Amino acid sequence: MHSNSFETDWQDWLRLSLLKGVGNENARRLLTIFGLPSQIFQASRAELLCHFPKKIVEVVLAPVEDALKRQIELTSNWLLQSGNYLLTLGDGAYPQSLLSIPDPPTLLYVKGRLDLLSRPTIAVVGSRNATTQGIQNAENFSESLSRAGFCISSGLAAGIDTAAHYGALRDLGSTIAVIGTGADIVYPARNRQLAHEIAEKGCILSEYPLGVPAIASNFPRRNRIISGLAQGVLVVEAAAQSGSLITARMALEQGRDVFAIPGSIHTPLAKGCHQLIKQGAKLVESAEDILEEMLADFAKPTGATTVSLGLPMEGENELLALIGYDPVHLDVLLARSPYQVMDLNAKLLEFELQGLIELLPGGIVQRLA
Repeated sequence: MHSNSFETDWQDWLRLSLLKGVGNENARRLLTIFGLPSQIFQASRAELLCHFPKKIVEVVLAPVEDALKRQIELTSNWLLQSGNYLLTLGDGAYPQSLLSIPDPPTLLYVKGRLDLLSRPTIAVVGSRNATTQGIQNAENFSESLSRAGFCISSGLAAGIDTAAHYGALRDLGSTIAVIGTGADIVYPARNRQLAHEIAEKGCILSEYPLGVPAIASNFPRRNRIISGLAQGVLVVEAAAQSGSLITARMALEQGRDVFAIPGSIHTPLAKGCHQLIKQGAKLVESAEDILEEMLADFAKPTGATTVSLGLPMEGENELLALIGYDPVHLDVLLARSPYQVMDLNAKLLEFELQGLIELLPGGIVQRLA
């Protein structure tokens, strides 16, 4: 028998989650066969060998190492801070939506509001190198969905994720940031202020032990949690090889709805969304499109904002009409319009300051909805 007098209940769970080379699937098998982690570590070699190869049995039976003791101390100190929680697979507060995915995390490190983990949720994801229009769409859609009572899950990355979190924080649904580092680390560093705001008004979630830095392979893996928490996933902007498409694929495998915002056929960041739409994702132009799909009997709250990509308005400025909705080169616009170069540049600068257009590299003008 292997004594576990060193650990209390949560420490046994932590030890189980950190067993090298065992992984989530074998950890869940161990739990299914032996019960609680304390019972796993009390099992005999013969009992373990009945169900697992020798390599795994040796790892389970290995004595507690100093590295684990340090991790337990680090986690213990972190748990003393207000608003920090450690949720196990057997915890009543563990998100029910994650229990239905193929690979639920054994442990979740939570910073912020636990109540958000049981709220109806929509994931909003997209490119890190988003356009101004994409940022506006992510913020506006997320704000409207939050106002309707949905929590917004995303990944705290630059671009669309950041915009989605900011939009969601403006209303009651609030937001969950699923991160690919330890819950005590903010990545990217530029989102430190946003992370503090989410920890206060929303929730930060990680399956990775405290102190784990930003490792590239961790980020695609955490995407299954972003989609797993949600009943639907909205892709705002995505290039043809975008990581957001990984989240969308995982969402489909998990039985979640996938929504995509269309864009110009000339915009690289629309190609991923168009690809998803071709594969069966639902094309959406407003938050109401999502709400109608998610809840057929959804009662629209008073004052809810309709977020639309929009069509040209009656009496719209002549130059804006000449720009159109596809990206256009300055030389082409100059040929279309009655303006001289200096007058045209002055007018475009005025439009940009008003948020009506975006001037892209290479002399490209993109109208904003």
